[in-house]
Amino acid sequence: MSLPKVHCFNKGAALNTEDEFHGKVKTACLQQRTGTVGRFKISKVIVVGDLAVGKTYVFDKNYKATIGVDFEMERFEVLGVPFSLQLWDTAGQERFKCIASTYYRGAQPVIIVFDLTDVASLEHTRQWLEDAMKENDPTSVLLFLVGTKKDLSSPAQYTLIEQDAIKLADQMKAAYWAVSTLSGEMLEFFFRVTSLKFEANVLAELEKSGSRRIGEVVRKYIKDHPILIC
Repeated sequence: MSLPKVHCFNKGAALNTEDEFHGKVKTACLQQRTGTVGRFKISKVIVVGDLAVGKTYVFDKNYKATIGVDFEMERFEVLGVPFSLQLWDTAGQERFKCIASTYYRGAQPVIIVFDLTDVASLEHTRQWLEDAMKENDPTSVLLFLVGTKKDLSSPAQYTLIEQDAIKLADQMKAAYWAVSTLSGEMLEFFFRVTSLKFEANVLAELEKSGSRRIGEVVRKYIKDHPILIC
């Protein structure tokens, strides 16, 4: 089965452009060897950015203004395996930052949103990234920089801000995407994020189970008595 295809990313700034799930992931799903993935483990996603840049539209077609923090649970089936995401949408107002920061911990992926018609909102993404990474390990987070309202940006304006966005995404080690609410690109993007996170979780679970199998055959001798380490 293929990964969901998308048309809203710039290939030069997308960190993952594979069209197929990893072979190990497909095999594990067919053999029902996904461990806690799909049964107990729920992935947490946070969406951050300035007020009114369109964060809620990233995962909710029925827009509603966010006051403080908005939470939703989304359930999917990927390669026949149930998979759930917790979605945390934080308000962009300064007065809510102290509240929102408590919800950043343990987030994977992190989606940083800016308005393609507002250069200042792009610059502010640096601070949003810094705030989010205070509570997370930068080496293990799937990071996305997403420009919204592409349909409202003129071609000249879009070209200029995209150049800056791609440079910034490279500095952040984030994948850059540009989306429009009118074309369905938001939904394509979100399904892609879900699939990438599912794949990462299954690979991590396989790595853990492989380590356990190695541990099962390790013996440590104390005072000439073998002790099996499980």
